[in-house]
Amino acid sequence: MSKNYSIATTGASLDKAKAAVILLHGRGAAAESMFGLADIFEQPDIAYFAPQAPGGTWYPYSFLAALDRNEPHLSSSLAEVGNAVSWLQDKKLDLARIALLGFSQGGCLALEFAARNARRYGAVIGLSAGLIGPDRAPRDYAGSLADTPVFLGSSDIDPHIPVERVRESSRVLSALGGQVVERIYPGMGHEINDDEVDQVRALLSALVAAP
Repeated sequence: MSKNYSIATTGASLDKAKAAVILLHGRGAAAESMFGLADIFEQPDIAYFAPQAPGGTWYPYSFLAALDRNEPHLSSSLAEVGNAVSWLQDKKLDLARIALLGFSQGGCLALEFAARNARRYGAVIGLSAGLIGPDRAPRDYAGSLADTPVFLGSSDIDPHIPVERVRESSRVLSALGGQVVERIYPGMGHEINDDEVDQVRALLSALVAAP
């Protein structure tokens, strides 16, 4: 992985893990802040890897800003996700055993990476997240998610994540071949609720149990 990024780990050792999850933190957070989720998912056979964004930020402006405003940071962050995926594959972990999970800014990064690099992943999970770019940005992604399980959970009044962007992201990822489950929670803040935890736990349990 890149020397410009650090990475924190928790969970099973990679030589014993049945799957791996790349955890992408929100704006201003530390990589280790995602480990609380790893604890409540209760999946002891999963290895978790959480890259740390420089300065706690994957890209400087809103995920709805013009794409060039967030460069070169966005491309660098997307490349770092790719480095983490490739590193796990080099360790003999099949791509279908690797899940991407992010919250808020990290969730946007996870979804955008999966769309730009559409292949069969273990799962793609965006919590309070949507695809990156302005409203009329082209969505001409190539490749296929090939039935990758995808979960999107967000509020209908989230001040940072417009609900229509979540719904658009669901449509785009479905068109790319993802098996998308979308949950919009009325009145929820910019947070993660118990139902989302249950949804993700079920996805990860199925990933571990897959032959």
